[in-house]
Amino acid sequence: MKGRTIALDQWQGREAAALIVDGRLEDLLIGHDFPRPGAIYRAVADRPVKGQGGMFMRTPDGNAFLRQVKGLSPGQTLLVQVTGHAEPGKAIPVSTRLLFKSRYAIVTPGAPGINVSRQIKDDDLREAALEAAHDALAEVPLPEGAGLILRSSCGLGKPEAIAEDVAAMAGLANAVLADTDGGPELLVEGDGPHDLAWRDWSEPADLDDQPGCFEHHDLLEQVEELTGPRVALPGGYSMLIEPTSALVAVDINTGGDTSGAAGLKANLAGLRDLPRQLRLRGLGGQIIVDPAPCPKKERRQLEQVLRAALKREQTETILAGWTQLGLMEIQRKRDRLPLREILK
Repeated sequence: MKGRTIALDQWQGREAAALIVDGRLEDLLIGHDFPRPGAIYRAVADRPVKGQGGMFMRTPDGNAFLRQVKGLSPGQTLLVQVTGHAEPGKAIPVSTRLLFKSRYAIVTPGAPGINVSRQIKDDDLREAALEAAHDALAEVPLPEGAGLILRSSCGLGKPEAIAEDVAAMAGLANAVLADTDGGPELLVEGDGPHDLAWRDWSEPADLDDQPGCFEHHDLLEQVEELTGPRVALPGGYSMLIEPTSALVAVDINTGGDTSGAAGLKANLAGLRDLPRQLRLRGLGGQIIVDPAPCPKKERRQLEQVLRAALKREQTETILAGWTQLGLMEIQRKRDRLPLREILK
């Protein structure tokens, strides 16, 4: 099946969203009970962390950690936003820099001005988005000192939808920024899979939100495969992805192919698919790849293939280089919970 499709369904009783491109699963979001990035708390300062310049904060969902605080004393109340997923047993990472994100707009407290995404090249579309935003802000002004970013999806949106979105975000920002009195409380929930898919997968796509659409698009087996280490690659090759507490180990194998070119072919197939596999499995941190046997002269080609695959990634991922033992070292930002943690 050609084209892009966003499927909104349930997975084992959890809200789930899948992005399908030309029949292949390209992205996957599954709901969980952990604090979600984007959630906003009214939190209370608890105790400083010596040597790190940070402060533990009390929230209704457990301890949070705020970095690089100055002039903050235990007992003070402030608004914080979850910036990432907390690793098991660790505090929730938060920031005092709040962002109110929707499909078309981002309200930026403390950063005034109205800006339009540079990805919208058409001047008419830019003007239409700005006009819609100004119409909305005439009815619901931004909080004092706040700004607005019109996202690239405005290039595909109707002016009425953009105006409605901007007004909703401005109203939410006003309400939250005024709600500073009281104890620890969750003020804004982070977006779940369905809202995130609608917000962030902004390129044109068909939408399928019928119950059972995962099965209709043959996703059940594809998702199940993500819970195991083995990845089947074209040509009969394979790749094993094993997350540990310290790193993610990746092993590329040639299988039964004993030809002289088997190592290069297996490595190229594995590295082309590796970013997608890490994205779908929610893996990040330090990633060590053990390629199939290949001469050093082929390393540059492997690097080029991996970098080309990484260009499509929104998550910051860096090829750090090669170890003395011939292993590839990759650093990837942890911006999701591992799928295995969600499905436990």
